[in-house]
Amino acid sequence: MNPTLTPAAAAGSRLHAFDTLRAAALLAGLALHGALSYLPGAERYWIVADAPSRALALLFYLVHCCRMPVFFLLAGFFAAAGVARLGAVAFARDRLRRIVLPLLMFWPLVMTGIVAVVVAAVALKNGGSLPAESPPGPRLTPDDFPLTHLWFLYVLALFYAAALVWRALLARLDPADRVGSAARAVLDRLLRPGAISALGLPLAACLARTPDWLPWFGVPTPDQSLYPNLAATVGFGLAFAVGWQLQRSAASLLPRLARDWPRHLLVGIAAAAFCLYLAGPLPTLAKADASPVWPLYAIAYAAAGWSLCLAAAGAALRHADAFDARRRYLADASYWIYLLHLPLLMALQVAAAQLAWPWWIEYPLSLALCLAVLLAAYALFVRDGWLGALLNGRRRPRHAGTGAAAVVTP
Repeated sequence: MNPTLTPAAAAGSRLHAFDTLRAAALLAGLALHGALSYLPGAERYWIVADAPSRALALLFYLVHCCRMPVFFLLAGFFAAAGVARLGAVAFARDRLRRIVLPLLMFWPLVMTGIVAVVVAAVALKNGGSLPAESPPGPRLTPDDFPLTHLWFLYVLALFYAAALVWRALLARLDPADRVGSAARAVLDRLLRPGAISALGLPLAACLARTPDWLPWFGVPTPDQSLYPNLAATVGFGLAFAVGWQLQRSAASLLPRLARDWPRHLLVGIAAAAFCLYLAGPLPTLAKADASPVWPLYAIAYAAAGWSLCLAAAGAALRHADAFDARRRYLADASYWIYLLHLPLLMALQVAAAQLAWPWWIEYPLSLALCLAVLLAAYALFVRDGWLGALLNGRRRPRHAGTGAAAVVTP
């Protein structure tokens, strides 16, 4: 990690460590979705259930705990850099093209693919034919809209809009940037191992008050409505805001993250272990009740998510700050991969369930096939064409150097 990095440099140069982290988080997302069919009890909440695995249940829990805080932290960091480099108007235009337009383009394709896989899975369970009556589908109203895994694009667009409005208000009402200075001072104190639990208190309060909250599954995913739930809005919105302020204090805070990442990791593992002790090691659809255990669990869960998030960011800064062509390629391909992976991965899960092979063969094989297909499609049809330019912006040379900060997409 370069200890002389300044906020201006962070805004104007490609931060290879965070590109690497984005790619790693993308692969973690595939790992999470690929594990769903192997979770004990998957028949109650997924389209297909395969041989259950306690190891994959643990993997799922840890990935789900910290993956989205990582994404939104990076999104806020690069948003601040993008606004500083482009200006508010050009930044808004860029995000409309690279976030909102892909959502509008890919959602119908993804939804069609998911429906097709679900229909095929039902037919297989029913001896090759569909049942006479099927459950009603979504109404496609604002409060019943299946955003699927593309919900992050919708929520990210809302965060961008809120950040630009807040920035404009502060520019008018606080030209001396007293609010920003105070926020950076607070962040300087909170981004320390152990103290980070205080940053998770707003999320913990929202989780403890969420109706029908399922503690084992953490923050409720805002994928079924155009009105994001309060816990996701507060938890992920705070991660976005921290990333924004982190970029503005990059010179002092990024080296500290690189130095402290092992301690953040230890705190995160300890907090996650405590959560699993309270909620149990296996997935459960049990809802939180009035027991005082669950507010305590919510505090520990938020602390685990934040600590593991900062550990991941620090480890990337410490060990992946140099340019690497393969990591850069994967970072460039990651947006495309994530947009299209879910229907393909679901189809592979349905096929794997017919084989009765051990999970440690089926699971990595499904992930490898999914990645191989999407990487091949990226290389052949996306990278050098108009779609690659839409998703990733103007192509940049495949060597180290300066360039615009990347759009962060989970």
